[in-house]
This record gives sequence, structure tokens and C-alpha cells, in this order.
Amino acid sequence: MGRGKIAIERIDNATNRQVTFSKRRGGLMKKARELAILCDADLALIVFSSTGRLYDFASSRSVS
Repeated sequence: MGRGKIAIERIDNATNRQVTFSKRRGGLMKKARELAILCDADLALIVFSSTGRLYDFASSRSVS
């Protein structure tokens, strides 16, 4: 017995939307870091918020 499906729709409340974005961004960055470590892969992740702010992750500082 699992959870029921939730309809994917825009969150109308701006504060709730920002909180959800921050939580999901953190989880996404963690998953990217784990993937880079487990698979020994070079990985880059770029995320823009609804306000246009840039959040990035790179598993390696070297550029070939």
C-alpha cells in the first residue's frame, strides 16, 4: 500500500512555492552529488528560480 497520486499543478501561493522550490533544489543537488560520486562521472546541474536566480552544481572544477 503506497501513497496515492498527486496531481502536478502550479502552487498558487508564492511563499509556499518558494519553500517547495528550496526543498526540491536541495534534494536535486544532493542527488547530483551522489550520482557524480557513485558513478565517477563529471556532472553539471544548472537551475534557475522563478525570479531568475541561478543555482549551479559541478562535480569537477577542471574544464577540458
